[in-house]
Amino acid sequence: MRLLLFNLATDADDSVLGFATRWIRALAARVEQIDVLTMRSGRIEVPENVRIFSVGKEKGYSEPRRAVEFYRYLRCILGEDKIDVCFSHMMPLFTVLAAPVLKANGIPIVTWYAHRKVTRMLKLAHHLSDRMVASAPSSYHYKHDKLLVVGQGIDTNLFSPDGTTSEIPPLLLSVGRLSPIKDLLTLIEAINLLRQRGCEVRCVLVGDAPEQHLLYAETLHQRVQALGLSDSIIFAGGVPNENVVHWYRRCFAHVNCSPSDHSLDKTVLEAMACGKLSFSSTLGFQETMGKWADLLLFQQGNPADLADKLETLLQLSDAQQQAIGTQLRYEVVERHGLDRLTGKLVDIFDQLCL
Repeated sequence: MRLLLFNLATDADDSVLGFATRWIRALAARVEQIDVLTMRSGRIEVPENVRIFSVGKEKGYSEPRRAVEFYRYLRCILGEDKIDVCFSHMMPLFTVLAAPVLKANGIPIVTWYAHRKVTRMLKLAHHLSDRMVASAPSSYHYKHDKLLVVGQGIDTNLFSPDGTTSEIPPLLLSVGRLSPIKDLLTLIEAINLLRQRGCEVRCVLVGDAPEQHLLYAETLHQRVQALGLSDSIIFAGGVPNENVVHWYRRCFAHVNCSPSDHSLDKTVLEAMACGKLSFSSTLGFQETMGKWADLLLFQQGNPADLADKLETLLQLSDAQQQAIGTQLRYEVVERHGLDRLTGKLVDIFDQLCL
């Protein structure tokens, strides 16, 4: 099978989208050839049967110039090789741009989308795609007539326990960009409540602020200082996605405060894959958390509820925490492992090529 893959960012060092490189490598082990058309590229780390073509956002190309580059590369790829199927990963724009050409050549389109925002571009991409895929039903907020659920695609070989013991005082972790959607003020207020109750914990926030949210990041810093938590809450900045595993292994728990109807945040599952308890206010995790959902799910925007859940965890023995973490890792491997994802995707591709 020869696969055309549309991708937002192909950069192994990207702190948010670096995982896409691992997806490409895993797919490359199951197909003959992959041609990747990406919006931007950085450090390329792919096998020999993968070619990367960037439309030049990393070079500062304008939108019209990027459109020209897109069609130029698409024409070259289709002219050189017989493409069997197209997989568009979080790129409804590329789905829409390419659909007339691909359909004229009889090439089916599978589009991945996992986000709470439903745009006109998504609706058009849905109409033009043969299948839509997402990590969970709750991650796709448009029509489900074409939707297939394939899991989140966590590399559970990379994100795994290594025997590292939790630090003293206990280290709490939150991984993700510093943006309002992540509601880190709820976490900061919960840490303050824990300290008032005599629970000594430290917290590390791993992630950068997008340019449009620099003022929000400054608000977080100001709140930490106002509460006198500068020695307890550390802003570590962004790190390459493949390096964040070291933070997961050091913590006793991970916290994600995204909205209740948010798509599945991969950081929650990465922490679980490392055998760590991972708290979230996103209800879509309930199935994966299983019988531990009552412990790990907290009410969105409610610092007191989060503090109560964290305090309950701190009262558990190390053996109890480890037992829960072991079960959570098992659920992630079974439901969201990268091998499972790529296997399901290739099965979908095969069915469309019949």
